[in-house]
Amino acid sequence: MSEHILFLTGKLAEKQLRAILEKMQPEFTYTVHQIGVKVAALMTAEMIARRLQDTFNADRIILPGRCRGDLDLLSKKLKLPVERGPEELKDLPLFFGKQALHIDLSRYDVKIFAEIVDAPNLTVDEVIQRAYYYKENGANVIDIGCLPDTPFDNMEAIIQGLKQEGFTVSIDSLETDDLLRGAKAGADYMLSLHESTLWVADEVDAIPIIIPENHTDISCLDRIVKTLQDKNKAFIVDPILDPIHFGFTDSIVRYHTVRNKFPDIEMMFGVGNITELTHADTAGMNALLLGMCSELNINHILATEVSQHTSRAIKEADIARRIMYAAKEHDTLPKHISPDLMALHEPSPFPYQLSEIKDFAADVKDPSFRIQISDEGVHIYNRDGLHSAIDPFDLYPKLQVENDASHAFYLGVELTRAETAWQLGKRFNQDQSLNWGCAAKITNQDVDLHSFKPAGTTLKKQ
Repeated sequence: MSEHILFLTGKLAEKQLRAILEKMQPEFTYTVHQIGVKVAALMTAEMIARRLQDTFNADRIILPGRCRGDLDLLSKKLKLPVERGPEELKDLPLFFGKQALHIDLSRYDVKIFAEIVDAPNLTVDEVIQRAYYYKENGANVIDIGCLPDTPFDNMEAIIQGLKQEGFTVSIDSLETDDLLRGAKAGADYMLSLHESTLWVADEVDAIPIIIPENHTDISCLDRIVKTLQDKNKAFIVDPILDPIHFGFTDSIVRYHTVRNKFPDIEMMFGVGNITELTHADTAGMNALLLGMCSELNINHILATEVSQHTSRAIKEADIARRIMYAAKEHDTLPKHISPDLMALHEPSPFPYQLSEIKDFAADVKDPSFRIQISDEGVHIYNRDGLHSAIDPFDLYPKLQVENDASHAFYLGVELTRAETAWQLGKRFNQDQSLNWGCAAKITNQDVDLHSFKPAGTTLKKQ
């Protein structure tokens, strides 16, 4: 027996909701019920609790995405599961497609080593503070980087301080003295050993990350792997990812070769050599690099946030590993799983065409301004008419807000957001900041936009 869903909506959206559901031809049955409010976004859980007298034998209830209030409390009152749908009706097909996959982004199989490259120049407290920042952004291991020809007097204190705080730690150096000191101080991993320094792995318990002594020659890895496997020691192999135009493609081939030769060994991918050394937005790079990790079953990456343009690299890698895990688990493309890596663009930036916006405008009977965008530009309308432009400055003379500074300011902010969204191909929702995914320090969830507006300026009447 198919599921029966009750969709609650407002007067203006009812017709469109019915049309979208009919076009979807869903496997579930449904009832559309108009709750007695004009604009669906103004619906609240408390209002629904007061007004809804019949649940139409539904198995669950879907509310508009912008509906406010405590849905858990509403579910208890109605004795039915109640959830928010997408913010835009046009996204209903995608909403139900994602639900059908039961996407779970809590799981991943790649550990992130976040390197603190200048640790010798930092105090114990500074390293611990940065370690917590990396951990909050998804890091599993804090990598303590040594610097050539730089004394590291407080290495032991730093590692022991991190361990006392509960961190997993790696020591990162090509100098055997540094590796021995770090491992004896409690480091869990050592980056990096090669054939000539492999003896260090016999002296301490830390798990070694192995690199080729000549990083373009991976033949030595055969001997190293056999040696460590014969000793029944844990290890990770890093064939070394090279920067673009300095061997990047060849290094990818090396990873592929090593994986084919050793299907079951642990491997590491140094993604920082690409994100740090390429001046391009890192979200897309991390998606691609973690996609390679997923295909090659590479379960460790070394990531950094040294350059200012990589200031979200750890968080991006965390999101990318979760997306790729979910896509692989469901045997699907890494699409429509999470929008968090879509910083500049969106899959469907313009849910409504100008013809549809004209229909919305024709139904408006009050003087409050609504702002929307389509692929043809920015549109603002109320009961007095619809105005469209590419440049918001062209709209100002038509809005008649010269004598109302607070209203003019509010409309200026919203129209600027709309223009930016139109230029980049992003979603615009009035009274909400643009969604920059994980690229922005402040997200829609962090800000109450109404607190920045003078009282009474939301959809203000003239």
